[in-house]
Amino acid sequence: MAEQAEQPGDDNAPPPSPPLPAPHKAVTPGPRAAKLQELFETSLRHMLGKISWENLEGCYPTIATGAPAMLKGVRKTMVERLEGMCLKEFEKIMEKREVVPKLNELEDLVAEAIRRREASPNDHPTPPDLLPPQTVLQAHLSRPLTSTTSHLNAKLQNTQSENERLFAEVTAQRSEIEALVARLEMLSSDVDSANGLLGEVVDEIAREGRDREAQMEG
Repeated sequence: MAEQAEQPGDDNAPPPSPPLPAPHKAVTPGPRAAKLQELFETSLRHMLGKISWENLEGCYPTIATGAPAMLKGVRKTMVERLEGMCLKEFEKIMEKREVVPKLNELEDLVAEAIRRREASPNDHPTPPDLLPPQTVLQAHLSRPLTSTTSHLNAKLQNTQSENERLFAEVTAQRSEIEALVARLEMLSSDVDSANGLLGEVVDEIAREGRDREAQMEG
């Protein structure tokens, strides 16, 4: 018998593939980011320039005389590999630290500051050395005080939560103690009632004993 075709709603059907991650969007370097990359490439070329044929020839004169082609090939391979590794590591650091977006953001902040300064040419900020001492002190203490305040608020919230938990625990224990006291009082009342009943029974037995003794004597 031919196998039945798999239905669209079959539970054995494989799950749909997860969506592909969004492709990485390259960020165009601004002036500062481009200058940083140019400075790195210039420094790298200057460093690799130290591995010149003259320097390598002075370090290995025998090989340079007997097999110069081989030594030149080794130098070329060394320089190319070192350059590739440095460029790859630099790109990795730039991407991990988000250097280009942050430098571009700095460009925007500087441009905005220049725009505001040009829009209000008469509104000049007060130089720091002309600010009153209290303002300078508050500026220096603002960040650490804010951090300390946040830390203390977090500790206060934790303490309040712990106090609420302890209060609920104490309240529950107090209710349990009150229930135990009420039960003990009830048991004490039952014992008192039993003692009273026992006293009546003892009196009754004693009276019956005296009556029998009187009957026997008579």
